[in-house]
Amino acid sequence: MSQQRYATDVVKQTNMWNCRPVDTPNSASEKLSLNDGEKLGETDSTKYRSVVGALQYLTLTRPDLSFAVNKVCQFLHSSTIVHWSAVKRILWYVKGTLGMGLQLRSSSSTLVSAFSDVDWAGCVDDRRSTRGFAVFFGPNLVTWSARKQPTVSRSSTEAEYKSLANATAEMMWIQRLLTELGISHSPVAWLWCDNIGAKYLSANPVFHARTKHIEIDFHFVRERVAQKPLDIRFINTSDQVADGFTKPISAAKLREFRFNLNLVGG
Repeated sequence: MSQQRYATDVVKQTNMWNCRPVDTPNSASEKLSLNDGEKLGETDSTKYRSVVGALQYLTLTRPDLSFAVNKVCQFLHSSTIVHWSAVKRILWYVKGTLGMGLQLRSSSSTLVSAFSDVDWAGCVDDRRSTRGFAVFFGPNLVTWSARKQPTVSRSSTEAEYKSLANATAEMMWIQRLLTELGISHSPVAWLWCDNIGAKYLSANPVFHARTKHIEIDFHFVRERVAQKPLDIRFINTSDQVADGFTKPISAAKLREFRFNLNLVGG
């Protein structure tokens, strides 16, 4: 079944077909919390989990849904009316963008590159950070992620560095896969981040005591940088492609986000 047909079926099965589409999958001003609203009954909770599971499948080809779906997934065990309203908003957005999908185009570029970002302490319930990355092969998006970090970060640099480590591991996997498939690729991968402290740590041969709690990630990334297969570059926050994987964004920013990811159609 095509993703467009699947998205259509999800919207129809939840009686959202006659809904009015919205411009974004989540509100840029609203931060969901575990204790928001009245708890759903058993029947509605089952429906909530079913719909969210279907939306998870849809994110395989719709990276613009990744953050919003990841957020509602965090309440599967204890969903409320407010959380269900957030799920319905995602469905309203899907209804208005049924024809959207990733565009892949031929290119002579063999560069593996990635953009890594994090929303430091963005979760209001446990103050864990949400990290996101987008990995490209040439101009084409090949893998992406939006996920809450498993531990609390005591600084934005620590959170960013953990995200860099995740993105680095993903790029290494892509490079190994390309090698196994016999596809040539540039030996040096580029990784863009908007935190100057994290970039400095990746090239600093001196390990500071205040960063020892991220020692494994530190050595993992710095070793790749020192051996030259990884080049970490600084990018301005306003140009950060992965921004939409870490936080709710406005309609204008979302359009730019989709353009940068090569999402076309509507």
